[in-house]
Amino acid sequence: MQRTRTQFEESERRDLAPYALRSADSRGRRHAEQEDPHRTAFMRDRDRVIHSGAFRRLEYKTQVLVNGTGDNYRTRMTHTLEVAQIARSVGRALGLNESLVETVALAHDLGHPPFGHSGEEELRELMVGHGGFEHNAQALRIVDLLETPYPGRSGLNLTYETRSSLLKHGTKSSGPTADDLAPEPQPWLEAQAADAADSLAYISHDLDDGLRFGVFREEELGELGLWRRARDEAQRRYPGASREQLLRPTIHATLALPVADLIAATDARLRDAEIDHPLAARRASSRLIAFSAEMVEMQAEAKRYLFKRFYYADHVMAVRREARRQLRELFLHLHSHPEAMAEWARARLVQPLPGDSAWRITCDYVAGMTDRFAQQEWERLVARDGGAVERPPESGR
Repeated sequence: MQRTRTQFEESERRDLAPYALRSADSRGRRHAEQEDPHRTAFMRDRDRVIHSGAFRRLEYKTQVLVNGTGDNYRTRMTHTLEVAQIARSVGRALGLNESLVETVALAHDLGHPPFGHSGEEELRELMVGHGGFEHNAQALRIVDLLETPYPGRSGLNLTYETRSSLLKHGTKSSGPTADDLAPEPQPWLEAQAADAADSLAYISHDLDDGLRFGVFREEELGELGLWRRARDEAQRRYPGASREQLLRPTIHATLALPVADLIAATDARLRDAEIDHPLAARRASSRLIAFSAEMVEMQAEAKRYLFKRFYYADHVMAVRREARRQLRELFLHLHSHPEAMAEWARARLVQPLPGDSAWRITCDYVAGMTDRFAQQEWERLVARDGGAVERPPESGR
């Protein structure tokens, strides 16, 4: 028996928690559209994100290790898919709108440039005085302006709720594209769930990738409370298993334990606050979807460890510094020689989008590149000329 959009909407009205967003109550899209017969508004948003070019390019963008380092390390795409799975589980357990939670999780890293956080740091420096760069704001630019699947208009035309969820704090940090988004103290609960899933996912997965890459050994992780707790859980579940056999279950437990903690702590918090409406959650004094105090400390300890031993490890930093150098040189070359950019970017110099400048057009172009394409373009445009590129004088802004 086929199910219709109206039946899905009725299921949401009947089954979701009172603080969850309902698709039928969406504030709508910037451009009115006929409703889909079989998908809710948030389901359509999810599908539009998945089919976007920006989403496909995540496969070749860095998570921590520059793409191409090895086939078993996480890319921005595999990280995103893992976050979506965790976020759906959390959202389902808490009675949130699972379609919206999944949409936000799938879209949360669309704005990341090549070379991961190194690339973001470099673009942020380059764009000082030119509107700045921040990957959440860039994600909104992508879905509002830069993706062009529909004739006669820019953007994916997502719902208000999805668009506002991409700016974690609901602020107008994305320039003209965010003019219609009302700032609130907190994101929607669905966005909070996706953000919490992102945080716990990268801790667990970066511990896994760090072990695979050899920046630390398993026995060294015993200094972390989260790892000790996870090891105890693995031993409880698989008594008699060898140390080697327990490795994968331990890594799994570094995910499962924080997920269970997040659900339990959040449920208690929502009950105590008596949240009965989505906007009430947005106007709370602090985020309601959050870990217990004990888990917050364990995650903070793990983050400090990862920064010291993985993200800033000497051989990782050497690769990151080289990636930043190449990105800076490529950006400055393209800014000085816009004829080297693709036709769609050159066309914006003639017909600019809202908030455009020569700097913003170059930034959008570079930020959308994959690691591989950025390296190829640097080799083609910069390396062959045998020299670094200097920042243009102020008059060239």
